[in-house]
This record gives sequence, structure tokens and C-alpha cells, in this order.
Amino acid sequence: MGFDVHPLVPGHSLVLGGVRLDYDKGLAGHSDGDALLHAIMDALLGAAGMDDIGSHFPDTDPTYKDAYSLVLLRAVGTLLWQRHLVVANIDATIIAQAPRLAPYIPAMKDRIRVALGVEPGNIGIKATTTEGLGLLGQGDGIAAYAVALLEERDEAA
Repeated sequence: MGFDVHPLVPGHSLVLGGVRLDYDKGLAGHSDGDALLHAIMDALLGAAGMDDIGSHFPDTDPTYKDAYSLVLLRAVGTLLWQRHLVVANIDATIIAQAPRLAPYIPAMKDRIRVALGVEPGNIGIKATTTEGLGLLGQGDGIAAYAVALLEERDEAA
């Protein structure tokens, strides 16, 4: 299981699931702040018994400043492959009061699927709000939860 949250701030682009969204604020972070991909990476690394994304891509390393998180997700996929693991499925939920995310979810699924070599239909992404409650409900940030199932890779693959 993985979780991530970032504040929404003016002057940043909003990127979720590797997709740039049309919105007047973006997620602040050392990389692009893609809370969805960060939650997914932590879920994948955790399922593999590995350290979290902060250990693999530390925010103290200038290499990852403003990094596109889809590139980091591909690197996680490579780490899994080296351990003879493949992604069976991923299920994720994004928590955001705004913007409306439903139109972007198919593109998010596709970017994640391609980056990890996952079969179509094995990526689930949902979006919800907090009905105006709390900091997320006031539009101050976006959070994401993800769970992942890994399988041992067939050595013939």
C-alpha cells in the first residue's frame, strides 16, 4: 500500500498519473509532485519488500529536482524486473476537491500501464472528494492511496 499528499500552489503545473491537467494550481514537491504516481511507486516498492521512494529517489538529491514522476515509475518497474517481479494489478484512489478528474483517468491508466508493461484492465484509478471537509476538501492539496499486487516473473519472459 502506498500513500502520498502534496499541497496545491499557484505557479506549478498540475501533473497526476503522468498527465498534465488544465488547472490554475499545481502540486508542490521536489519532483513534479505527482501524488498518484508517488503512492503507486510506494505500493509497488512495499509489495516487493523494498524501501520507499524517498530512499530510492531522495529529495536531497538534485538529480530528482523537478523530475517527471513517470520516469521514476519506469525506474521502479526496472527494479521490480531485476527482482523477477511483474505488476499483476494496481488499484488507486485520488482524493481531490478540484479539479474534476474523471476526464483524465483513461489517459492516466494508459500512461501507467505502458510505463510498467501492465495488461489493459489491470489498473484501477478512482477519484473522490472529501465533501469539502478538511484541508483536501478546502482545495489545499491532493492525496492518493494505492495498492499493488506483484507476481513472480516467468523466467521465459
